[in-house]
Amino acid sequence: MCYQSFKFELIPNDTQRLQMCRFAGACRYVFNHALALQEKRLAQGLPRLSFVELCKQLTVWRSDSLMSWLTASPVHTLQQALKNLDSAYANFTSKKAFAPRFKKKGKRDSFRFPDSKQFKRDQSNARLKLPKLGWLRFRKSREVLGTVRSVTVSLCAGKWFASILTERETAPPISDEVKVVGVDVGIARFATLSDGSFFEPVNSYRKNECRLRKARQALSRKTKFGKNWTKAKEKVQRIDMHIANSRRDFIHKVTASICKKHAVVCLSPLLALKRIQEQTFGARQD
Repeated sequence: MCYQSFKFELIPNDTQRLQMCRFAGACRYVFNHALALQEKRLAQGLPRLSFVELCKQLTVWRSDSLMSWLTASPVHTLQQALKNLDSAYANFTSKKAFAPRFKKKGKRDSFRFPDSKQFKRDQSNARLKLPKLGWLRFRKSREVLGTVRSVTVSLCAGKWFASILTERETAPPISDEVKVVGVDVGIARFATLSDGSFFEPVNSYRKNECRLRKARQALSRKTKFGKNWTKAKEKVQRIDMHIANSRRDFIHKVTASICKKHAVVCLSPLLALKRIQEQTFGARQD
């Protein structure tokens, strides 16, 4: 049994785009409101509220006249935001990550539908039906394999994406010959194998450095939070997303090539130490 995620770009209309912004904002508000409540309790020497207790608090918030606008968002997405906060505290307690921080608008805006009964998919017509959004078209690049478990909708560089998590049975790979290889990651060369082969770095940042610099200069000249500033910011985000996608695609291709040709892969001590530190303390991203 394995889990696999399939990510597609959504093609929403103006109404759906506005609704998704509202859903993401409601999830961010619930997360921050619950985090403030937990920090207040910890400062008073009281224990943290559990996920079930936070869900009861969510019911109270939705009934409040000042927070009645939360009822416009699906309740399951708001409960998932509370679950994410509970998981963040659990990872912090076990020293796997840093303490949870307040979310900011426009930074990793997303919401999740955790139950497969809440949505429908039409692969033949490349459509996805989500609660309070209706049918959403997406750019179908491949078939979705397995049983759908959850759908996460996220905003990146002005575009909405749907990540579909599936579960399916897979046969373990069988190799007639056990091949062992050592990998050393460097700077001039991305990775050097013990058999003498190596991979050159993709240098996606250097290839787009000029475009990114001009886009950031144009952004600095705009009035902050104006319409032109928003457009310039989205242009910078698109270039950053292109650089990140190029790196991610290159890493996936390199790792897939190494794993398909070798049964055992040994990392250099320095790289192995870095992996252990990331698993122990987490990789902080500002």
